[in-house]
Amino acid sequence: IISAFVFKTLTENMSRNRYKCNKRKPTSCPSDGLEVECTPTDYIQQCSQHHKYQRMLIRGKENDDNQFVIARRSRRKRETVSGLSWDHLPDELLLKILFYLPLQDLLKMASVCKRWHCLVFDESLWHSVDLEGLVHMGPALQQVLKTGVRQLRCPRAFVDKLHFKSTGPLQVVQMDLSSSIISVAALEGIIVSCTELQDLSLEGLQLSDTIILSLAKNGSLKQLNISGCSGFSSGALEEMLKSCQRILQLNISWCDFTSNHVKNVARHLSPHVTHLNLSGYRENLTLDDIKVLVSRCQNIHTLDLSDSTLLMAESFPVLAQLKCLQHLSLSRCYHIHPAALSDLAKTIPSLFMLDVFGLINDSHLPALKKEMPHVSINSRPFSAIARPTPASRGTGNYSDSAMWSRKCRLRVRLI
Repeated sequence: IISAFVFKTLTENMSRNRYKCNKRKPTSCPSDGLEVECTPTDYIQQCSQHHKYQRMLIRGKENDDNQFVIARRSRRKRETVSGLSWDHLPDELLLKILFYLPLQDLLKMASVCKRWHCLVFDESLWHSVDLEGLVHMGPALQQVLKTGVRQLRCPRAFVDKLHFKSTGPLQVVQMDLSSSIISVAALEGIIVSCTELQDLSLEGLQLSDTIILSLAKNGSLKQLNISGCSGFSSGALEEMLKSCQRILQLNISWCDFTSNHVKNVARHLSPHVTHLNLSGYRENLTLDDIKVLVSRCQNIHTLDLSDSTLLMAESFPVLAQLKCLQHLSLSRCYHIHPAALSDLAKTIPSLFMLDVFGLINDSHLPALKKEMPHVSINSRPFSAIARPTPASRGTGNYSDSAMWSRKCRLRVRLI
């Protein structure tokens, strides 16, 4: 009986308190927020009537007359130390800030939030990238190619675990993969997707007909270095040369060529070429090939025919037809007699650089220089034709990080 009386009394008190709270009509909502948990229903509704999260909740049939309102209180704006939140900055301003970050720091910013991740991989930040020295090149190269990179430098790299499949054409204009270790299949996946290449170096790589024929789609190609490459046929080379008629510099030396490869170069090379390295073909390069080449390409300034053992002094009058020839390399062309070299200055008046390493002894070099005072002799032991990073003079080391005289903005910072 006592328990029933106590329960009845408590119930009446709670109903009376609820009625009093509902009768209250506050005139205004305090600006400093709500602090009391037992806030009247009308008071909550007034202070949060415009809040998008407000909702009604009805509990049981006994509460049909008295509806309880559940409403979220408006949160105070989060104050920042600097007075301005990063979230309030527009994307354009954030991109300008991210533009000045080095590569490693830029990648760290990608883990801040989803918005920054999208901004970090915006193609405007990945215009030119140098990945030389990176250990895990495969995943990094795959990610960089997807960012819309225009200039890509990663020579002497070990590219592993690269399974690149592009959904559209790549935007690469300049690319250097010289002396890298990369599978033919992975290289095909990259080159097949390139259509805007202007400067390309694949020196020392194993190629295929698919790669060479894919280069034919790059009609704007101006500098091509495939020195020391192998694995493609003379027919594929012919199709590529016919399509790429804007080539100005071509380094096609020391490739795994037959005489047919050499003949296709002489017959189908762009007549606009100014720099040509056709060295290393010993008995495959003949005087007839030189005649065909000279008759078609009259704009050659620099010509390297080194290690062509069939060439003799009889080729000098043919080479004299190149009125713009300034730099000629005949190193290790052992059938050319040293005494005939002194006539080159008279035969080719435009000549001012001559490389004849292996043809003349150091003791006879001063006498030859005296006979040819206006010609620099044996000053360039290494060819720079179409190479993205010319070798240091006299050393053969590639110390400069520039690529065709342009430095990449994003570079791997080695510790």
